[in-house]
Amino acid sequence: MTDVLRRGRASLAFGFFAQGVAFALLVTRIPAVQDRYGVSDALLPLFLAAVPVLAGAGSVTTEHLVKRVPPSRLLRWSQPVVLLGLLGVGAGGVGQLAALAVALGVFGLAVGVLDASMNMLGVSLQRSYGRSIMLSFHAAFSLGGIIGASLAWAGAHWQLALWVSYLPVVAVLLPAVLVGSRWYVDAGDAGAVPGGGEAAGGGGTLVFRLLLPLCLVMTFAYIGDSTVSNWSAKYLKDVLGSSEQLATVPYNVYMVTTLLGRTIGDFGVRRFGAVAVVRLGAVVAAGGFAVVASASGAWAGMLGFTLLGLGLCVLVPQTFAAAGRLFPGASDAAVARLNIFNYVGFLVGSPLVGALGDAWSYRGAMLVPMVLVLLTLGYARSFAAQPDRYGGGHERPRTADVGRGSNGL
Repeated sequence: MTDVLRRGRASLAFGFFAQGVAFALLVTRIPAVQDRYGVSDALLPLFLAAVPVLAGAGSVTTEHLVKRVPPSRLLRWSQPVVLLGLLGVGAGGVGQLAALAVALGVFGLAVGVLDASMNMLGVSLQRSYGRSIMLSFHAAFSLGGIIGASLAWAGAHWQLALWVSYLPVVAVLLPAVLVGSRWYVDAGDAGAVPGGGEAAGGGGTLVFRLLLPLCLVMTFAYIGDSTVSNWSAKYLKDVLGSSEQLATVPYNVYMVTTLLGRTIGDFGVRRFGAVAVVRLGAVVAAGGFAVVASASGAWAGMLGFTLLGLGLCVLVPQTFAAAGRLFPGASDAAVARLNIFNYVGFLVGSPLVGALGDAWSYRGAMLVPMVLVLLTLGYARSFAAQPDRYGGGHERPRTADVGRGSNGL
């Protein structure tokens, strides 16, 4: 293990953290954004839907750009644009809908490039480490989300203007990510793919038919995640009869347990393999939705959202990692294509649960993401490492790297 890889891992983890902060600051202040610009309830969904749609376009663009531009360079310049887009959202005023549209558009496109390139670097670093580290990057994102949500709460509590809340965060994070980006490590800098394959993104063919099971798992995971983020407060208050204050707690609990699960998840993958961890995560998440749907009171519902955080947290990072293992010679393209289904799940999840809740019942609506998460069990074999490279579906042990060249890889 070299200092280059260690610095690359630390700097990328900080990039994930910064993105978690920025994303939470936007999504948790949507009501304030609506009030500041005077956006009607009818128009707000269009603005919100435009962000993941443009992010998907950014991810598609990234798939083509990485053929000529290293992912590290795309990440280095997309992250400051995301932060400036966030600041732009807070800078406008009543009636300036065009300014809001431009700021959200810039934010969405840049997020698509950032998400794709960030996970590309994570996949290639994990390959160079020879063991599971992908969950640790997403744990940094979860930590950033908790801090961002806390800062948003403070801004709302003290009734600060959006730009006053956003400016100090951007002023701190923007130079920090630019400095940290000096140590990003691309696949070619990290060394050869273990087992004699090409470096990630260094050629190879992406067969979408083989990637499709992972795309479905990514969609199911984000349908579950968007259900929690968009409906947990309403469900606790309107269905389980909690107070308005208590209704704000489930999402925080979900984020904390997501952080906990991702912090320890890599150890589980190293010990038991990705297939076992994904299966366990799917079962625990499905159990969480079942508890939420059958809860008799607010505290039982809280237990369900706790289980959801522990279960769903492993699915997305392991899906990116599996795409890298499945296409070692075209992992950048695989990650970019897979990342699109992140936004598909986000777009489908919230409207799906809302429509079912209105037409049927919100308890019944919670069973739909439960069934979708359980379908992940049928695709779990797609998470197995290729036996000829890694052996037995487990992450390749680090000891296999000893003596491979002067850099220890």
